[in-house]
Amino acid sequence: MSEPIRVALIDDQPLVRAGFGMVIDSQSDLRVVAEAGDGAHALDILHHTAADVVLMDVRMPGMDGLATTSRLTAADWPGPVQPRVVVLTTFDLDEYVLEAIRVGASGFLLKDAQPEELLAAIRSVHAGDAVIAPASTRRLLDHLATSLPAARNADTGMLEALTAREREVLELMARGRSNGEIAADLFVAEATVKTHVNRILAKLGARDRVQAVITAYESGFVSPGT
Repeated sequence: MSEPIRVALIDDQPLVRAGFGMVIDSQSDLRVVAEAGDGAHALDILHHTAADVVLMDVRMPGMDGLATTSRLTAADWPGPVQPRVVVLTTFDLDEYVLEAIRVGASGFLLKDAQPEELLAAIRSVHAGDAVIAPASTRRLLDHLATSLPAARNADTGMLEALTAREREVLELMARGRSNGEIAADLFVAEATVKTHVNRILAKLGARDRVQAVITAYESGFVSPGT
């Protein structure tokens, strides 16, 4: 039997940590290994405690979630493993979430998400995917995009390197569609979609699906609400 996925909970509200902890520890393949109420404490713990996935609040006293995420995902992170970060948010934190993705987070999850969404997010991120699929997160992504500045800063040359099919797949990714849903939309095998996704990430120099989607929005390739 494989080792459980190790999860760290970083949130300044003890009741939030307790609630998430109960849900996570109820699963045989997941285990909470660390908790902290601020970024500085989190970094101190994760320097010597291996965590595969970190659930990160944004607003915390002292070092906030953005600075902590940036440190955890930096190339020179000295901890025992390089964790993947899922940002916990509410709709009033949109601008912080976008920045969190830019500094290295692998996705974001609403704090009022259903338990099954939380568990799926942890497993997806640990598997190397990104958390953009749930309907609530798709709405948040569209809401995020409306706050992007009018001046687009993304390198559109990278998008020009995509084939017509890859551009179709990227657009569907930006709508929050899963590989299975994209396969059904385009009448192709899911394995074919995975190949397209991998090629898109490589051509865009994107870490994961979320980063590719942010690039699509920032470049104007995809517009919110269309």
